[in-house]
Amino acid sequence: MTVLAAFPVLAPLFAGASIRAEALAQGVVRLVLDRPQVRNAFNGAMIRELAQALEALAARPGDRLLLLEGQGSVFCAGADLADMKEQAAAGAERNLEGARELGRMFRLLAGFPVPVVSHVQGAAIGGGLGLAACSDFVLADPAAVFATSEVTLGLVPAVISPYLVRRLGLAQAAPLMLTGRRIQAREALASGLVQRLVAPGESAAEALTRVLREFLRAGPRAARATRELLLRLAPLPGPELFELTACAIAAARASSEGQAGLEAFFLKSAPPWEGP
Repeated sequence: MTVLAAFPVLAPLFAGASIRAEALAQGVVRLVLDRPQVRNAFNGAMIRELAQALEALAARPGDRLLLLEGQGSVFCAGADLADMKEQAAAGAERNLEGARELGRMFRLLAGFPVPVVSHVQGAAIGGGLGLAACSDFVLADPAAVFATSEVTLGLVPAVISPYLVRRLGLAQAAPLMLTGRRIQAREALASGLVQRLVAPGESAAEALTRVLREFLRAGPRAARATRELLLRLAPLPGPELFELTACAIAAARASSEGQAGLEAFFLKSAPPWEGP
């Protein structure tokens, strides 16, 4: 998380076990992923807190911009795989409900009423990549890496897939989703996932301040109206697609292949389908 001298903290807005939000100057609200000990990986509690915070912040009429950052050296490492393994073992109903909660959180971010800017440091993996894809603008540190690595674990990048395809198009999204390979910040910039890199000799705070000031040149009502227009032009997934993606990840993590992939991850070994 960056210290922004031009946008001092005015007041706390939300304080959870793994999420916090604060009002900054000039109508900027900062939402911080705060599980640095696990590289800000999602567990069920964090997903619910994110959804709760996003709902509360969306109802604030005077805000102009949402800034999403991660505490520590990594923006977001995606799903907490230990939590994912527990959900798969908790039974079909709880497993599916967890997938729906994740999908709902992404939809709240993608449909947020004011522009969303994400600052990615370290890595945005899996669900972290989904957060970036739901944003309007991504500023990345030059050393940041991006991946949707689910398939390498025998899983499916299901609930983030509508937002990746919406952001990148099928030609760019498909290779990432089907291989799980990591891409560097410059490749992410070329693909359109990232809009700007922190420049050599520039601090992240300086770069982020410039980005926020660019967005704040827009009239507050005009920005909200334009955000609403964009959501009409590029609609979010409807109920049928929402349910399809939730069922897909729930089924994948409960499958024998998904369980084998998760087990291999924890044992630091190759999954059974991987050749020599």
